Amino acid sequence: MVFADLLMPFWPRAAGAARRVGLALTLILAAGPPSAGAQPAPGPPIPSFAELEAAGARYGTIRIVTRDVFDLDDPAENKLLYRWANALHIVTRPEVIGRSLLFRTGDPVSVRQIEENERVLRSLRYVHDVTLRAEAYRDGVVDVVVTTRDAWTLDLGAGASRAGGTNSGSAAFKELNLLGTGIGVSIGGFRNVDRNGVEFQLSDERAFDGWTSVGFGLSRNSDGERMAARLVHPFYSLDTRWAAGITTSSDDRIEPVYSAGEIVSQYRRRERVTEAFGGWSDGLVDGRVGRYWLGVRALETSFAPEPGLVGPPELSPDERLVGPFVRYDVIEDRFEKTRNRSQMGRPEFLALGLNASFQLGRAMTSLGSTSDAWIYSATASRGFEPSATTRVLASAAVAGRWTQGDDTRLRAGGQVQYYQPQGTRWLFYASAAADMLTSPSPLDTLSVGGDTGLRGYPLRYQSGSRRAVFTLEERVYTDLYLYRLIRVGGAAFFDTGRAWGGPDPNTVDPGWLSNVGVGLRFFSVRGGSSTVLHVDIAVPINADPSIKSVQFLVRTRSSF
Repeated sequence: MVFADLLMPFWPRAAGAARRVGLALTLILAAGPPSAGAQPAPGPPIPSFAELEAAGARYGTIRIVTRDVFDLDDPAENKLLYRWANALHIVTRPEVIGRSLLFRTGDPVSVRQIEENERVLRSLRYVHDVTLRAEAYRDGVVDVVVTTRDAWTLDLGAGASRAGGTNSGSAAFKELNLLGTGIGVSIGGFRNVDRNGVEFQLSDERAFDGWTSVGFGLSRNSDGERMAARLVHPFYSLDTRWAAGITTSSDDRIEPVYSAGEIVSQYRRRERVTEAFGGWSDGLVDGRVGRYWLGVRALETSFAPEPGLVGPPELSPDERLVGPFVRYDVIEDRFEKTRNRSQMGRPEFLALGLNASFQLGRAMTSLGSTSDAWIYSATASRGFEPSATTRVLASAAVAGRWTQGDDTRLRAGGQVQYYQPQGTRWLFYASAAADMLTSPSPLDTLSVGGDTGLRGYPLRYQSGSRRAVFTLEERVYTDLYLYRLIRVGGAAFFDTGRAWGGPDPNTVDPGWLSNVGVGLRFFSVRGGSSTVLHVDIAVPINADPSIKSVQFLVRTRSSF
């Protein structure tokens, strides 16, 4: 009784606590054991980059994640072949990607800059895929993660192609991302219709400060030698304020002259070009960029008969042109992200804004030129949107010189390309291109054939001072994804065109030439070269009986 009397004052409190504990145990037992995958309740969603820009947010931590060629977390890619490929590949170093970023910690968030940075990163040949996203936001500061997946950049092997009735081949070692540094190196041999040889190339597009481009190439050929070198700090973004550089090249080769697809004469051509330049800009202003350039250029060209070969009736005169130049560029910031246009299964960016360049140079005898001359050139391109899905890309170029009151060596031309999607897999494509020469040198010519738009004919089948080529294609971009490496497409096409005019008129088929054909397209999505393999069968229409009735072509191109 004494013990009970002592507990009596505390009993109501103890009983209440016991009831609360019992209730908690009942709820826990009713809910069952905790799930191993249980996660805390998600926080508020992270705003989009557009919302972050509107709120005046700034970049905080910028985390860079570089991934291997194949995603082994994906069951479709967790295969022996892909594991071997990843084991052989060295992933790009994060600092290499970091040197390609247009923003830094503390900068204000800009949607335009994020979109441009995606284009910059996707332009790197060793990058297959890119994602930029916000991963945390607090107190006006957003942390960003930049994720890239590597492309396969090692090429060890041989290649072959056939166009216009002639074969070409190569065997090379090529690595576009040496040890994950972004440095490209290649060495190998090649053989084509004009020459064979051995070439070496070394390049780094992100040298020194991360934006300087350095390159060197040397080719020892059966008919001469070619060398090229560059050191350039470019306008690497729309808002870049300066550029500068120096480039030089030399080329010594035997140049063939064709008629009806056959070599009729040959001569030796030597050329050396050196250019130094600098440019400045106010950056992106109201959606447009203006750039101003000053530079000096030296061009030396010589022509000579080659012993043992039949030369042309007349050679162009040797010349040396040295002098300053000025240039103005204008670029509109208007790009459209799309797919299945020139490539397959990979994002593409159509430049729909105006992109124009105007250059004027002065060659002076006081600087060693063979004559005083004004040298001019201009290019312009723009995209148009006739409907919600239709796109038209137009471009034009002109170049020439004004010497002693005469306009000479004028070359002018243009092209219009038409894209009309028919659903997600089909697309109608049309192209019209034409160019002309006025007062050309004796050896200047324009040609059409199997390598220049007319797939049913031999190489350089027609030549002249005027040229026009029209193409119609019905394209299909299939769902085939062979070994998760190669996208497959196809095309049915019709080409027509001709070359005419000039001192050496065509002796065979002087009129319009046409062909029809079908072909397959193979695009290595994971590869760093971004080239499309064309396998075509083309049939000439009403052609001269001397040429084959069916042309079989295998070649690589930069687009579909």
